Parts: sequence; structure tokens; C-alpha cells
Amino acid sequence: MPQEPLPSPAPRAAPAAEAPPAAATPDASKRARYAAIVGGVLAVDIVTKVIVQNTLQEYRPVPVLGEFFRLTYIFNPGAAFGLHLGDASRWIFMGLALLAVVVLGIFYRNTPAHDRWRLNAIALVTGGAIGNLIDRIREPRGVIDFFDFGFGALRWPVFNVADIAVTVGAVLLAVSLWREDQRREQG
Repeated sequence: MPQEPLPSPAPRAAPAAEAPPAAATPDASKRARYAAIVGGVLAVDIVTKVIVQNTLQEYRPVPVLGEFFRLTYIFNPGAAFGLHLGDASRWIFMGLALLAVVVLGIFYRNTPAHDRWRLNAIALVTGGAIGNLIDRIREPRGVIDFFDFGFGALRWPVFNVADIAVTVGAVLLAVSLWREDQRREQG
């Protein structure tokens, strides 16, 4: 008796291409970088301010490197470099900080994921702005500052971690914008 051929197995479909995990997408990577930097700045700023409040006495300098570098726990009711606008300073600078965070959010949204310089800069400034904003909200006397550099009466204005983040971020942002202008001029 002749045997009938066995039916051939049905062809297998090619496996469907799997979507990359969410973390691998440029937008997810951009969000993660931004959140990590903003969160890191906030964490370090808050922790250092809590340590200062719990260990130092207000307006009593503690020498770290002699007169040159001291820790001096102060409240700054104004803005950078002691800028003060009278009794309304707290509310004016709180409003300006909120406005800055909104504008920085727009910059962040419009920055491509591959522009890491600009993303880092925006995140640093945002983290610092939020850190000092938190102080203004919770403390009517002002922002907590404690890094104190100088010699004798010739001293730099006392500052904090949030101020460092804002300053470094602003410099990085300026460099990023300058580099972009240079690329436009060349091509």
C-alpha cells in the first residue's frame, strides 16, 4: 500500500519585532536624566540645609580652612549677592522662582534628547531654583545659606548648594547656546 506523504508543518511566522523598552527611547532617557539631576540637586540641597540647621548656630562662623572658608548659617531674605527688595522680597523672589521653573520647563521640553549639555544645564538650574523656592515657602526669614569664603571683612556673599547648581547650570547653558551659535555660523 502506498503511503501518503505526511502534511508539511505550517510555516512559522517570523517573530514580531519587539518594541524597545521604554527606557531605551530618547524621550524616556531625557526624562530620566532630567529627573535624576533635579532630584539629586534637591536631595543634596535639602540634606545639607537640614544638617546646617541641626548642627550650627545662626550667624556664628565655623572655620573650616581658617578665615578663608567658613560655614556660617544665615538666612538670606533677598536673592543672589544680597539683592533685597524690602518687605516684599520673599513674595517677589518666590514668584520669580516659580516663573523661572515654568520657563525652564519649556526649555526642557524644546531641547532635543541628544543635547546633553543643555539638558544638564536646565536640570541644574531647575533643581537649584526649586531648592531655594522650598526655603522661601517654608521659612519667612529667607533662604538658608552657609558656604562662606573670603578674608576678614572682604567676603563673597554666603551661598548654598542650590546656588552652586544654578550658577554651574547657567554657565553650562551659556556654553551650550554659544556652541549652537558657532555651529549655525559654520554650517
